[in-house]
Amino acid sequence: MNDKNICADPCPIARCLAFLGDTWSLLLLRDAHIGLTRFDQFRKSLGIAPTILTRRLATLTEEGLLEKRLYSERPPREEYVLTAAGRDFLPVLMMIGAWGSQYRGDGRLVRVQDVETGEYIKPIAIDEVTGARIGTRPLRFVMPGSD
Repeated sequence: MNDKNICADPCPIARCLAFLGDTWSLLLLRDAHIGLTRFDQFRKSLGIAPTILTRRLATLTEEGLLEKRLYSERPPREEYVLTAAGRDFLPVLMMIGAWGSQYRGDGRLVRVQDVETGEYIKPIAIDEVTGARIGTRPLRFVMPGSD
């Protein structure tokens, strides 16, 4: 992990947002999940300044969500591919998108479709332990050792 991005806050949400709480980073991860891998592809999709794109890609790479892979030796060119941590971020993106559809859903919106069934997905968050939908039961945030 990049030393400048270390967050001492015990809250995992704060730790994640310390390096990821930026619109460009989330949109880069979205685009990586739809198959973009190259600098120019990201730049064209997002209309982002090259300096900002370079910094965001470097941070996502340093934090282990993307990795660089050489796709051309002459001239040397690298692409950015999702790591396991990056792939595991997809449900988070889907939940942000579901919230956005519900509360910021004016106009035409992109929908996510299951390729195998053709059905549009409607993501929900479920607690793996209880099977309950998150948000339907009272919750509390507990510091380790205080329970």
